[in-house]
Amino acid sequence: MSLSDSDHEIVSEHLGREPTQAETALFENLWSEHCAYRSSRPLLGAFETDGENVVIPPGDDAGVVALDEDTYIAMGIESHNHPSYVDPFDGAATGVGGIVRDILSMGAYPIGLADSLYFGDFDREHSRYLFEGVVEGISHYGNCIGVPTVAGSVAFHDDYEGNPLVNVACVGLTNADRLVTAEAQQPGNKLVLFGRETGRDGMGGASFASEDLAEDAETEDRPAVQVGDPYSEKLLIEANEQLIDEDMIESARDLGAAGLGGASSELVAKGGLGADIELSKVHQREPGMNGTEILLSESQERMVYEVTPENVERVQEIAERYEMQASVIGEVTDGNYHCTFEGETVVDADAEFLGEGAPMNDLEHVEPPEPKKDVPEYDLDDAFETVVGAPNTASKRWVYRQYDHEVQVRTATPPGDDAALLAIREAEQGLAISSGADPNWTTAAPYQGAQAVGLENATNIAAKGATPLAAVDCLNGGNPEKPDVYGGFKGIVDGLADMCRAIGVPVVGGNVSLYNDSVSGPIPPTPTLAMVGTKDGYDAPPMALSGEGTLLIVGGTDDEPALGGSELLARLGGSDRFPELPTNPGELIETIATVADFESTHATHDVSHGGLAVALAEMLTEDAGAAVSVDDPSTLFDEQPGRVVIETTDPDAVRAAFEDAAPVSELGVSDDTGALSVDAGTESLRVSATSVAELRSVIEAELA
Repeated sequence: MSLSDSDHEIVSEHLGREPTQAETALFENLWSEHCAYRSSRPLLGAFETDGENVVIPPGDDAGVVALDEDTYIAMGIESHNHPSYVDPFDGAATGVGGIVRDILSMGAYPIGLADSLYFGDFDREHSRYLFEGVVEGISHYGNCIGVPTVAGSVAFHDDYEGNPLVNVACVGLTNADRLVTAEAQQPGNKLVLFGRETGRDGMGGASFASEDLAEDAETEDRPAVQVGDPYSEKLLIEANEQLIDEDMIESARDLGAAGLGGASSELVAKGGLGADIELSKVHQREPGMNGTEILLSESQERMVYEVTPENVERVQEIAERYEMQASVIGEVTDGNYHCTFEGETVVDADAEFLGEGAPMNDLEHVEPPEPKKDVPEYDLDDAFETVVGAPNTASKRWVYRQYDHEVQVRTATPPGDDAALLAIREAEQGLAISSGADPNWTTAAPYQGAQAVGLENATNIAAKGATPLAAVDCLNGGNPEKPDVYGGFKGIVDGLADMCRAIGVPVVGGNVSLYNDSVSGPIPPTPTLAMVGTKDGYDAPPMALSGEGTLLIVGGTDDEPALGGSELLARLGGSDRFPELPTNPGELIETIATVADFESTHATHDVSHGGLAVALAEMLTEDAGAAVSVDDPSTLFDEQPGRVVIETTDPDAVRAAFEDAAPVSELGVSDDTGALSVDAGTESLRVSATSVAELRSVIEAELA
């Protein structure tokens, strides 16, 4: 990738001269799709970003929301898609490191990670290679830095074969006194580069992330992938904590896309200021680096801090204590963004123009066609076995057992449930976290599928008795220059924005990743949403049945089942309309959260991927089973979101609570058989918990 002729003309006209080599490279990266959001920014105004609890909306390294007057949560999300295709281990590991540093730059201590991963068909050897490498990279980095990975999702779909997605979210804990932003404060303050040495790894990462993956990407683009060191990141986390405790930092930005050039220019631009930087003062690990390489290297575990002159010595002492380096590379000014290398000017441009001067793209879009009804005939036993045993709906224990989710001793509800729950003892609240998307849904119907993604994440949180508080999104799409691809991307943006608004959840941050396209074609439009919610205390109803209650299904509509976007059709072929969504999602979610915390509620589980069949299978244990009845076998495989199975000893109280909010239907009863018996009109099935567990162990069995 290089600076286009039209962009070169704009830059030259603004500068009044030809750009230098370093300026050309800097504009190329900062004006790339990855950094400037040239194709997506015109759409992002659809999101509601303000709310009663919002402290810092989108625009900083992470969003910040208040749990109470004294406790804030910072939350962010990012993608590391192309790097994870080229080098699964390092690509995924450095994705974790990058999002953690986004949280550090807000003055927050990272307390939880959520990863949402998307790969080609599980039966393909290359997909499993990427899958194993990515999970290993996430677990290695997260475990080494001592931040628990508590939530996430995994999906397999043919259209990710040439371009997997690795979306990682992080939440951190801070308060009003510790809060830091990425807005430079005052001319005369020093700019300090803090952390590891700068090398040549990750050169041009931002521009690499803004173009389709080539057939030879795994070899040719390897230099664009950063190499992380989690042990250095752990030291950086603790050093950052001490710097914040001692009030040493005026503003901060982590070094990610476009390296030092991106971080430092964005920092001063947000304050309406400039900078004087001498690149040769940057501590380096490779000899002979030139100014452009130093400016754009995306070497990991580095931060840029704005520090008052009187605090510089103390910052360097703290760096030495944590075996890190802190180089004074320049200072904040009220002029241009000005960089020299060995005394010679290599960049001299207005900082705001660098970050905000890229013209937006005006792209054509085509609405996706409506699906036709084409539902194949199927046998209930075979369909149950196919869907419950599919990699998409199978147990993800093989993944999350590799993550240390107990470190920091906050995890009250671990991975494997609808949502994780962290104990925020500082506020005496539980923080529920859910993250993910479903490519089957958004392939079938981008707008409605994205609405369903928003509703499902909120339902996951409500099923654990928590009320949704805020969200961040990672919007992934293919090449936006293709009208059908851009039409699908526009659909997921509008659908996700409309549902979050309907639920009353502000979107306080996010990331856009386009050009996820390869020789095998574009990815499905994929709107990963990471949502948090809160509740009093740290207890939540489990997913597993107790064996002592009535089973109800709440939510949904009274319409006949629709199988569009379902795992059943993904496995058997065919198409159908997408299921109807509730017209009052905010009231529905609020009521689910209330009922989940009833003393008479023994178990709760949302109905989503795989439908009711998978939900019931996941609730079984060797000691607790269920006998249920439905009118139509399709009811078992309809994936209409916003529904929850509730095991209760007081069904009348549940019906009363949902009287004006949603339909309530009785499914049957739980028992101590350790088996699931289903009567579905003219068909029936009975399966034991043992056989269900065997069906659901397909990933573990293949990769063990």
